[in-house]
Amino acid sequence: MKKLINNPQDVVTEALRGMAAAHTGLLRLNAEPPYLVRADAPVQGKVGIVSGGGSGHEPMHGGFVGMGMLDAACPGAVFTSPTPDQMLAASQAVNGGAGVLHLIKNYTGDCLNFEMAAELARAEGIEVEQVLINDDVAVQDSLYTAGRRGVGVTVLVEKIAGAAAEQRRPLKEVAEIARTVNARGRSMGMALTSCTVPHAGKPTFVLAEDEMEIGIGIHGEPGRRRMKWAPAAEVAVMLVEPILGDLPFQPGDEVLAFVNGMGGTPLMELYIMFAEVARILEGRGIRIARSLVGSYITSLEMAGCSVTLLKLDGALTQLWDAPVKTAALRWGG
Repeated sequence: MKKLINNPQDVVTEALRGMAAAHTGLLRLNAEPPYLVRADAPVQGKVGIVSGGGSGHEPMHGGFVGMGMLDAACPGAVFTSPTPDQMLAASQAVNGGAGVLHLIKNYTGDCLNFEMAAELARAEGIEVEQVLINDDVAVQDSLYTAGRRGVGVTVLVEKIAGAAAEQRRPLKEVAEIARTVNARGRSMGMALTSCTVPHAGKPTFVLAEDEMEIGIGIHGEPGRRRMKWAPAAEVAVMLVEPILGDLPFQPGDEVLAFVNGMGGTPLMELYIMFAEVARILEGRGIRIARSLVGSYITSLEMAGCSVTLLKLDGALTQLWDAPVKTAALRWGG
């Protein structure tokens, strides 16, 4: 194992320290329990938005803390849920009197711990809404969850709900917008290589040089099938067609198309994939109105990608376009 680390047991602590040092104007680090919070939190009169999950998926979630997106992010150990005390402390830190929204990827540990934190927060008089994100069409159940996994749509929910909260919309409305995004978005991913969790010191799974896995999860969970490597054009079909058939998307729809890198994929290859996705959508009469290309929800150094399609309307497009200023996503304003 060759990684730019010190002690494998300290990777999360040291990475959080580095992120806080690099982005002092955007966020600050609470050391114990650990969470990242926007520098001006709590913002009075604004719904506070909290998300979180295992580390190793950077820039999600800490890279999305800031104006127009998350108010706080709770990092667990690598590929491990954060704890209820982290989630409660983060909720307290961002409570500006308008309530707190928890955005939860559908993994068993995240669901249980966020629910416990919500109960504790409500006992303190903090109004809490929770939205579950479960956009992965690849498999119904996995090693980590009952039901569909929360993957690429998470980034889109955090951005769009964050914009609504920034406009001082009430908690119930912000939560309903988040649920709408989840309901209108679908994702599917693939892997060319495994990744190595630092404290494990060996790859999570093994793929032969000429193999790839279709439908992989962000923790290295098995997908739909393992098969021989295929060119980008064929891979795009394997990812996009199940998405289009699941919602389903219709000719004339406008979508946000998101091609995400899993951590070890060059941007050149992601743009090749985006070109193939665009070709497929054009052939189906679906217009790409907005796009996002890059590594935003990763699996350490795994090579591979995921495709996410979100069916847009005028209201969602306006919220997507609203200003955002975080370490990993920023425009406007």
